[in-house]
Amino acid sequence: CASDGANIWVVNNGSGNVTKLRSSDGANLGTFNVRNDPRAAAFDGTYIWVTNNGNTNVTKLRASDGVSLGNFPVNFPPAGIAFDGANMWVVHSAGSVTKLRASDAADLGTFPVGSQPVGVAFDGTYIWVSDPSTGRLYVVRLVDGAVVTSVFVGSGSLRDVAFDGNNIWAIKESLNQVVKVRASDGAILTTVGVGITPNGIAFDGTHIWVSNSISNTVTKIFANDGSVVGTYNVGNSPRGVCFDGASIWVTNFNSNTVSKITTFK
Repeated sequence: CASDGANIWVVNNGSGNVTKLRSSDGANLGTFNVRNDPRAAAFDGTYIWVTNNGNTNVTKLRASDGVSLGNFPVNFPPAGIAFDGANMWVVHSAGSVTKLRASDAADLGTFPVGSQPVGVAFDGTYIWVSDPSTGRLYVVRLVDGAVVTSVFVGSGSLRDVAFDGNNIWAIKESLNQVVKVRASDGAILTTVGVGITPNGIAFDGTHIWVSNSISNTVTKIFANDGSVVGTYNVGNSPRGVCFDGASIWVTNFNSNTVSKITTFK
């Protein structure tokens, strides 16, 4: 899922569409077609971008009304997507990342990254890409897509990544953990146990939230020191996690629902 500041956009990967929910009350504001097998979404300040794993493209939707502005090729079936302030970065399990200019979707290049990358996040300076096949986080330079370094965080089937303002947090799915890496130098700071089969991850300004798809829970972690603050029940097989500025939203894959958690007061 992704937040546009006022609404949550939920990717329905078995239906070929996305649903727009009003953040304040969860009201359904419409469902909009994309392409085959949508996987991830990101907001660029004006538009919602959706990766379509069943096709080698991404869909650009106007956030105000859900109108599609086109489907744009990215060379390989895409997975994760992130916005750097000017461009969208789309990773593919083929071992590369494609850079699209957000204003007009111009293809600015496809660059080799790892072997089978999955997750992607922007730290304000670099793009970080997780690769379960190598156990590494790759640091990608914005200007030319070059990998400037990588951080080996070990086996554990790396998945989604998130940035907390100082550190990168990466899911190690098969070990039921998340690892915290200092963005400035790649130092591994801590590893935190969560629930069974963690999948999605998001930062709320203070805490890291991790969905646990087998446990049917989300884990709340204090980003400063890695302490587990709490675990909350959600729906069946939670996957995506996103923050709307006030609440955490969790998509529940097997129950076709979303859960809203507000625990910030």
